[in-house]
Amino acid sequence: MQPLADRLRPSSLEEYVGQGHLVGPDGPIAKMITSQRLQNIIFWGPPASGKTTLARIIGSQFDAEFITLSAVMAGKDDLKKVLKTAEINAQYGKTTILFVDEIHRWNKAQQDALLPHVENGTISLIGATTENPSFSIISPLLSRSQVFVLNPLSTTELEAVLTRGFREVQGKKPTKKESQVLNKLAQAGDGDARYVLNILDNLLGNDQPITLDSLENSIQRSLRYDKNGEEHYNLISAVHKSLRSSNPSAGVYWVMRMLEAGEDPLYIVRRLIRFASEDIGNANPNALLLANQVHYTVGAIGMPECAVAIVQLAEYLGNSPKSNASYLAQKKAQQDIRTHGSLPVPLHFRNAPTQLMKDLDYGKNYEYDHDLEGKQSNQQCFPEQLSGTNYF
Repeated sequence: MQPLADRLRPSSLEEYVGQGHLVGPDGPIAKMITSQRLQNIIFWGPPASGKTTLARIIGSQFDAEFITLSAVMAGKDDLKKVLKTAEINAQYGKTTILFVDEIHRWNKAQQDALLPHVENGTISLIGATTENPSFSIISPLLSRSQVFVLNPLSTTELEAVLTRGFREVQGKKPTKKESQVLNKLAQAGDGDARYVLNILDNLLGNDQPITLDSLENSIQRSLRYDKNGEEHYNLISAVHKSLRSSNPSAGVYWVMRMLEAGEDPLYIVRRLIRFASEDIGNANPNALLLANQVHYTVGAIGMPECAVAIVQLAEYLGNSPKSNASYLAQKKAQQDIRTHGSLPVPLHFRNAPTQLMKDLDYGKNYEYDHDLEGKQSNQQCFPEQLSGTNYF
């Protein structure tokens, strides 16, 4: 039997749930359909946010041949066939819409092959991607397309989808108790319509009343996360910036989001070690000591036991006084080195183990600070060009 998610797939904007900023009366998709002016489009959003459905709806609203390719399965030969069809359509004045699902999976050469046909209007491109187009789509193709961001569906939107699914299967409105189950499922959906509809399909297929207990047994929730993707970097950025803002609770929340999604705990602690130097430094040197101790602890006991040690560290770092003096000093010194190159060490700082080096004034007039009153000299320590520099 056809899955419920496919049976409920909307065929018009009126049936479409979510993405009001795109499909609402003043949204760019609605305006594009109304004006019948087709653009090249890249849809960027999480799984099951409606990218494919929206592409199909657009295709149905234009007098055009709508062709779908999956970048996971389709190769160069498949693209050649589509382009040949598009050229024939163009000869008869007909538009060809090419929808490429997961377009980020095509390499540069495959994406390059689309360019001339997008430029001359042989095809109108609609691409769908879960990856940031800035990194996954080649710049020339991106510059010729309009990027539309799709958001995860809200709990309210998921509940509307589930209510419609319930009616589709049961032929009636849900009771108050059944609505409570649908609401709970929507909350657990993490914005994924396909996920919640598949669970509902299974629950209703058992010919048993749906209850909160039966729902609890069916939910195997996983968080949206990609260790090599944008969400990985978004979350670690949130950890760092929350702690920099001296908000340990927020820092702990983002740390636990990463751990719950399966992130390597050693990666998180390595970033916290960096934080201890970059944002705390000598305002509290113990921060770096604790961070390194927690790194050892994580390696010694692993997950899930080490999670509390990471939380302890995040709390400590968030509450610590902050100083980025060491970080700024590193940057200033680095810039001087790149600007001035390999400046010579002052002669008085050079050791003179041979007579020749002594004759060349190596070590001459060096002041041994411990022998001085006050234990500090005023001798020149920098190369001459940087005399008087102070990084702090």
